Amino acid sequence: MDEIIWKHVVINARKYGRASEKAVIGKVLAENPELKGKAKEVLSRIREIISEFEMLDEEERRRLFEVYQEDEKRERKELHLPPLPKAEKGKVVMRFAPNPNGPPTLGSARGIIVNGEYARMYSGKFILRFDDTDPRTKRPMIEAYDWYIEDCEWLGYKPDEIVYASKRIDTYYSYASRLIEMGKAYVCKCGREEFKKFKEDGKECPHRERSVEENIDEWNGMLEGRYSEGEAVLRIKTDMKHKDPAVRDWVAFRIIMAEHPLVGGKYIVYPTLDFESAIEDHILGITHILRGKDLSDSEKRQRYIYEYFGWEYPVVKLWGKIKVHEFGKLSTSFIKKEIERGKYSGWDDPRLPTLKALRRRGFFADALRNFFLSFGVGENDVSVSMKNLYAENRKIADKKAKRYFFVWNPVMIEIEGIESIRNIHLPLHPSEEMGERILKGEKSVYITEDDFRRFAGKKARLKGFCSVRILESGKAILLDDEKVLKRAGNIIHWVPVSQAVKCKIITPEGEVNGYAEDNALDAVGEVVQFERYAFCRIESRNEGLVAVYTHP
Repeated sequence: MDEIIWKHVVINARKYGRASEKAVIGKVLAENPELKGKAKEVLSRIREIISEFEMLDEEERRRLFEVYQEDEKRERKELHLPPLPKAEKGKVVMRFAPNPNGPPTLGSARGIIVNGEYARMYSGKFILRFDDTDPRTKRPMIEAYDWYIEDCEWLGYKPDEIVYASKRIDTYYSYASRLIEMGKAYVCKCGREEFKKFKEDGKECPHRERSVEENIDEWNGMLEGRYSEGEAVLRIKTDMKHKDPAVRDWVAFRIIMAEHPLVGGKYIVYPTLDFESAIEDHILGITHILRGKDLSDSEKRQRYIYEYFGWEYPVVKLWGKIKVHEFGKLSTSFIKKEIERGKYSGWDDPRLPTLKALRRRGFFADALRNFFLSFGVGENDVSVSMKNLYAENRKIADKKAKRYFFVWNPVMIEIEGIESIRNIHLPLHPSEEMGERILKGEKSVYITEDDFRRFAGKKARLKGFCSVRILESGKAILLDDEKVLKRAGNIIHWVPVSQAVKCKIITPEGEVNGYAEDNALDAVGEVVQFERYAFCRIESRNEGLVAVYTHP
């Protein structure tokens, strides 16, 4: 039983940083159903083994990770997407169509990754299209256009084509004019509440049956500025008896007297998202659309346009939402307001779910890819924790990150018995060939306050350096005791005073201050592991080190 428990404790700890007794007992009992009658006994032993595992030093943990590596691989599911219906190799065209009113978020990453991956699977085309035709309510940010392009490339899905809807409004006007001439669209001058009543009652508004000539004149009046905002809209004729009121004679164009960040004041009549998207999907030859199931009404509305023009509607795949516990419902507009009032330092604040923030923290693009592909494209909503993303990122960071010492809440101890300074050679990585770093084995060193309290009056091993008995006075006595080397849980990290560099770590919960070894000054821009603390990305080295917390 112990062997089975150890296996699942090690695998779970490697995935999530710390083993969960609940997850482990589930695995153990699934593998050995005969133990279900001894669940309390098994749980007690799991707790003991988790405690034993947590007392191990990093080298021993590394050895166990290697021992159970094959078992872990067998547990992993192959990451792939289900095939697209009616998809032909070389003919699939996918699009990701954000409104750039802020930087890409975790939700954006899912759209980029899944659409980009399908295009790759079928040797097709991936289009980034900016649906930016609302200059007021969801006003685009001029910087966000480049942010989306950069993040698409960072995630590994460089767009084959980039389209700006706001620069193609004249094209939408031409299609609108054709629909008016066909008798399939009309200018409505009903007030909002007035038309709402017609819609709810399933009745046609008085403007619906005007002649084509009258509607063309009214449409030109909208374009020429004869009407103010809210005074006139262009509607698509549908079925005023349709069972879904949202489909009944929906708005295709409205008047918005606002400057657009990209095209300035060139236009005052803007298409709604449903109209612009319907036209663009046809022009661009989009073959498959991934759409949130909450937006299923869009297809019902847009199909009227496709029917009128005799076009074939793309294949639609509805998918559920993914909710990340730690972020809840942080909308882009809400985040922007909080930035403006000073709650967040900017769009890359580590507390935010933006890709700018995750990149700043040191997340790898492949981790996000694996994270989102693991959920597939089902219609069920998914609720997950950032711990799942941490687990994916840790698999990558663990192999790439150099190791350094960082002492938070530092306490200085003086080691009695150290006669001379000697160089301590420590590997930059426990298993990968990355070279070594040198620390000075000297009399005065910093350790964490937690370790100082835990080992006051007890023996401890300063990793790679020496064994000591730490005294409550702040002194430490040098020991020549090999047994200290072999005891699990008593190996601690340290920083020599002469090599101590002030280090501030920016975390989602606030700042953590202490000292890092000066070797870390060479790792600016890299993700490193501060042993016994966390993975962090070294951000700068002005007047000390500034690092951003990645994850445990």
